[in-house]
Amino acid sequence: MNRLIDLDRYPLHQLESDAARQLRQQCIDDLEHRGMFTLKGFLRPGAIDGMLPNLLQRIEHESFTHEREHNIYFDDKLEGLPCDHPALARVKTVNHTLCGDQLDEPLRRVYHWSGLIDFLARVMGKAALYPMDDPLACANVLGYFEGEGLNWHFDRSEFTTTLLLQAAREGGEFQYRHELRSDDDPNYDGIARLLRGEDNEVATLRLGAGDLNVFKGKNTAHRVTPPIGELARVVTVFSYYETPGRMFSDEENLGFYGRTVS
Repeated sequence: MNRLIDLDRYPLHQLESDAARQLRQQCIDDLEHRGMFTLKGFLRPGAIDGMLPNLLQRIEHESFTHEREHNIYFDDKLEGLPCDHPALARVKTVNHTLCGDQLDEPLRRVYHWSGLIDFLARVMGKAALYPMDDPLACANVLGYFEGEGLNWHFDRSEFTTTLLLQAAREGGEFQYRHELRSDDDPNYDGIARLLRGEDNEVATLRLGAGDLNVFKGKNTAHRVTPPIGELARVVTVFSYYETPGRMFSDEENLGFYGRTVS
């Protein structure tokens, strides 16, 4: 695994070591104060160089183009909210998705590696985390070309784990508004201000190739801005759950990937 991951810098293979404990505490602190943590250069450059050309070819020729108009909730009807409320303003998302069964073996190894899974569980305060059984949804590679992006939304899951493989030369940036809503306060007016471009608390996170980011996006609105120029943004998304055996429904797989498991 050391050929793929910089274990000298991030000793996830030795979780009881002092260095791993310090790293874990730093990540816990970052999550508490910023809602995310980033491990810069987690994936070694040589590993990226070995897999990126093939992934770019597959994105161009084999990926599913996910293009849709949606609101920030991915839900057209919210109880108690008029359908013309500005918090339900429509936005557009376009990306190109490779499913878990289309990924190179090194990426699948990283996804299933117990060192990473156990580390994430400890940082997130979970008894255990498990990879998905769903061969399509477990891990995805998303490609964003010029003018394409993932628009404002909230995540359904408690946290999202991403691994950037290629940054756009310009644009393609991860933007977020920390804790725009809470479990007790939907803050519809604040969401409307965000969608109008009137929220001055929006932050931009600039990631580089090889950076691992763990982000709590359930109540933090976020998006990926469109790349500018010929260099696409390419990112891997790893999905983990607190219970084993998780699968998407056929309807979900059709919507996200254009096909089902069976």
